[in-house]
Amino acid sequence: MKPFATIVLVMCIYLSGSDSAGLYEKSVIFPTETDNSFVRLNAPHFTSLTAFTVCFRAATEATRSYSLLSYATSASYNELLIWQENKTELWLYLGSYVDRFYVPEMNSLLRHICVSWESKGGEITVWVNGRRSVRKVGGKGRVVRGSGQFLLGQEQDSVGGSFDIKQSFVGEITDVNMWDRVLKPNEIELISQGCYSDGGNIIDWGSTTFTTGGNVIIKDNNYCTF
Repeated sequence: MKPFATIVLVMCIYLSGSDSAGLYEKSVIFPTETDNSFVRLNAPHFTSLTAFTVCFRAATEATRSYSLLSYATSASYNELLIWQENKTELWLYLGSYVDRFYVPEMNSLLRHICVSWESKGGEITVWVNGRRSVRKVGGKGRVVRGSGQFLLGQEQDSVGGSFDIKQSFVGEITDVNMWDRVLKPNEIELISQGCYSDGGNIIDWGSTTFTTGGNVIIKDNNYCTF
């Protein structure tokens, strides 16, 4: 008589409103525009930043404007905002300071985007798929204040809330990482190719806990081909 086989089922369930572990090799998908769907990234506490690099992969077929990454504090709801305007304009908000970069048109193919800034010289750079934009200068002497909230999927008009359905992101985002320094060009090139395993020390997509709200789908990202 053959012994009974033991079957073990493993299920991953992401509960809205509860903190979960990191999103290593996962994508978050926002299937429809809403005023309540978001992913909150629970970054460790920091007092202030005088430099940063934010990198992520994103794809969308939306033709209107939307938020790609929103960081709000009680002092400024646009403390740090990466905003897509008119499909070919990437805007960076640092409080009251705003700058615009013209980039290749956003579409349904995942692309890698990095934005870096440093306070001392005010240098701002955007990278798309490892290619550098023209460098601009702005926000000299500013700091990015701590004790705020990082959100994907929505633009915050109050800390953690006051969402506008027409500013929501519809599409897929993955590999969101943030460092408290300006990364070197060779580092960004490796990251864009998926060859750099270390996550950011502010946001680490592989380990930073997160909370979801509304209609958010989490799937394997499946973009690596090697």
